[in-house]
Amino acid sequence: MRNFDYIITGAGAAGLMLAYRMAKDSFFDEKSILIIDPEKRKQEDRTWCFWEADGGEWDEIVSKSWNSIYVAGQGLEKTIPIQPFTYKMILSTDFYKKIWAVIESKSHIEFQKGTVRSLEADEDGVRVHTDGEHFRASKVFNSISDYTDYKTQKKYPVLQQHFVGWFIKTKKPFFDPSTATFMDFNIPQEGNTRFMYVLPTSENEALFEYTLFSEKLLSKETYEAGIKDYLEKRGITEYTIDRKEQGAIPMTAFPFRNNNTKNILHIGTNGGWTKASTGYTFYNCAKKTKELVPFLKSQSDLRNFDSSTKYNGYDLLLLDVLANDNARGAELFSRLFDKTDVKTLLKFLDESSSFAEDLSIILAVPRVTFTKTLIKRLSSFLRPYKRTL
Repeated sequence: MRNFDYIITGAGAAGLMLAYRMAKDSFFDEKSILIIDPEKRKQEDRTWCFWEADGGEWDEIVSKSWNSIYVAGQGLEKTIPIQPFTYKMILSTDFYKKIWAVIESKSHIEFQKGTVRSLEADEDGVRVHTDGEHFRASKVFNSISDYTDYKTQKKYPVLQQHFVGWFIKTKKPFFDPSTATFMDFNIPQEGNTRFMYVLPTSENEALFEYTLFSEKLLSKETYEAGIKDYLEKRGITEYTIDRKEQGAIPMTAFPFRNNNTKNILHIGTNGGWTKASTGYTFYNCAKKTKELVPFLKSQSDLRNFDSSTKYNGYDLLLLDVLANDNARGAELFSRLFDKTDVKTLLKFLDESSSFAEDLSIILAVPRVTFTKTLIKRLSSFLRPYKRTL
């Protein structure tokens, strides 16, 4: 059994960001670090987007950015400048190249191909068992999702942000590359919260994603039919599909942090780092891993790293509304973008808003719906919580 100071299980965005930050900090130069994953990803397999003010740490690998967003829905259709924010897109190939260049320059960080089968924690550390080897570490950072806990419980709603995307190229110029379509609800809702998300990278190139906030996934043919119909209604009939992507991201306010132990910290989506009400993950992972490095220098009990905030409560209420009446999502989000200042809304979704700004967002939500949901949620917390395992 080989011993390490730290083991990172899973080499996705969260695990690689953490290894990258540890590699750049001299405090960890004398620490042995192991990353375990079935593959060493370097290919173009996903796209990450987020908003932030200019001057962010990832700007050198941002492939495209937008200063305005377009939102359309029930009684709403407008293009909105978002300065001082910029909406940014990163392609996985550029991310992996940047991250691995730093990690691979450090002799004390090792990558091991393997599938993690189990973690066994004790007072002194953690044993990590893969499909062929066994390791031990003082601390383990686990980004490998275990769906049992949150999918079988009944206290917190569990939805998904699920989508299929086409990267297309048209013969004629159709797109305004300065504006990203953030949410276009002008598609058949079919009893769900459905919208089109469009990222134009040039006048004749764009990513089209047919996206849902709902509980159940659709057949791939249904997503693709939705994209095709959306294109045809806009007169886009001559195009080629350069690449496709598909994903499903859990949206839940389930308290993943409660699964942390003294020596195991769950990270990424597995640690609740996905923004529950939107499905955005990349920027939260960047913030959390940045906070984790100084924490490791001063504290040893990983249960103390993460704690609940007011935004967990906000996310829970929004998810309650969507779970109880999924067809009202278009109305809810359209109202938020129509009745609030978009920069305040982005701060709220980014968890950097003041209480006064929070209040302006809360007052924009349909009051009857919000009040009923709040009362129902408060009553549920008065009942004892039983896990269904």
